[in-house]
Amino acid sequence: MAVLEISQLKKTFGTQLVLEDVTFSVEKGSVYGFIGKNGAGKTTTMTIALGLLKADEGDVRINGEVVQYGDTKTNQHIGYLPDVPEFYSFLTAREYMELCVEISGLEKKRGRKKVLELLEMVGLEDNKKRIKHYSRGMKQRLGIAQALINEPLLLICDEPTSALDPIGRQQLLSVLQKVKEQTTVIFSTHILSDVEAICDEVAILNDGRIVKQGTVKQLKAEMSSEKWSVLFESEEDADMLYESLITDKTLKAVVRTTSSVEGSAADAKAAMAALLDNMNRLKVVPVKVERKEATMEEVFLEAIR
Repeated sequence: MAVLEISQLKKTFGTQLVLEDVTFSVEKGSVYGFIGKNGAGKTTTMTIALGLLKADEGDVRINGEVVQYGDTKTNQHIGYLPDVPEFYSFLTAREYMELCVEISGLEKKRGRKKVLELLEMVGLEDNKKRIKHYSRGMKQRLGIAQALINEPLLLICDEPTSALDPIGRQQLLSVLQKVKEQTTVIFSTHILSDVEAICDEVAILNDGRIVKQGTVKQLKAEMSSEKWSVLFESEEDADMLYESLITDKTLKAVVRTTSSVEGSAADAKAAMAALLDNMNRLKVVPVKVERKEATMEEVFLEAIR
């Protein structure tokens, strides 16, 4: 069952087209990566999904309910983590979370238990510091805990790792892996390694249009048949093969690394035949010839080209 369904969204600001025919759905229990370069339309889409911005055309459904602009009742099903969450910085994490419980209307005893569970999940259960002394990564983790207080069906994370250092990013991704066991997550980002680390499915947005979507495995597999690598013990052999292959029209993007030659081809069988023919002619013997799995960065760059 789809927790979030977005259908044929269109949005303009003045004469600028920001979203055009954006359509995708997020299945229950998945982490969905909504990726694109800065300005692609990711935040605009999320803001429409929250009922805070009106689309020109199309509709959004949360758990089957239509999202209406200005009517945020569907937000009872949503937890939201913006890229820069705001807090009452003079409070501790526990004090802040207990305040959020009061506002949410949760029963007091259940709310206190929930606060302790969530702070433990995000690694802040023993932290006595005031929030004003928190690092950016700690604030993001607290933001996730806050977003989960109402036990949402969907957690929307808008560029949550964009300003974090490598340690902060790793800690946040670790928390999101735990969150995945409790709720569905949509994760907008332009950091492709994060997508590979945590997402099940992906939609790639470019200039307001979805240009590719599918599971991470599918999208990488579509490109993997085109990529190859030949590893040598001898750098001289690698040089010889490289010089021979750069003029072969069957192959493209041929590059030379320390002890290997790599590239891609539109036809995997033709590429392998060309490699074998060239190696036989040159009498060079590789250590290994392999098809190389694409990265999400390569998938993304190919999709927006």
